[in-house]
Amino acid sequence: MGQTIKIDDNLASSNRPLSMHPKKFALWLFMVTIVMIFGALTSAYIVRKADGNWLEFELPLVLWVNSIIILLSSATIQWAYFAAKKDELNQVKMAMTITFILGSLFVIGQYYAWSELVRMGVFFGGNTSNPSGSFVYVLTGLHALHLISGIIFILIILVASFRYKVHSKNLVKIEMCVSYWHFLDFLWIYLFGFLILYN
Repeated sequence: MGQTIKIDDNLASSNRPLSMHPKKFALWLFMVTIVMIFGALTSAYIVRKADGNWLEFELPLVLWVNSIIILLSSATIQWAYFAAKKDELNQVKMAMTITFILGSLFVIGQYYAWSELVRMGVFFGGNTSNPSGSFVYVLTGLHALHLISGIIFILIILVASFRYKVHSKNLVKIEMCVSYWHFLDFLWIYLFGFLILYN
């Protein structure tokens, strides 16, 4: 009798719907992959630095400004999500627009940071470069690439909000966008802190 109940319970549990939307699950797998990539890169950074021949230099000040910008963008995209849950559609449009602008400013700031590195004599690749500079370009550049994908995602949600397709009955896409953007925010704070600590 007890065994029959156990089998029935297993059958019932196998028929339960997934607790996470399949697209959300795919996004989380993607983010885990990104974590593994950056984990490998930062580990390689530490190992290579221990070998010596390491150029020490000050990180461009614009990276501090960028850190503030991306933190603000996390606040505005969270505001957009809360507004969508309350069907305050005008606020959704405003918050997503501000987030899009802040994200774009971050990428522009990264370009200025790279330009500043060049002026400081810190280059990527080539015979005149040092591995320390190359690592900085790779870490910040790869993050910027992922951030651009986040900006595209934001733009998609922004367009959808102007078409009134983002509201309390349709939150999956904006929830995914918010999760991905917060992830990129935390990833940048980790990378920037890492560079400050180990540069």
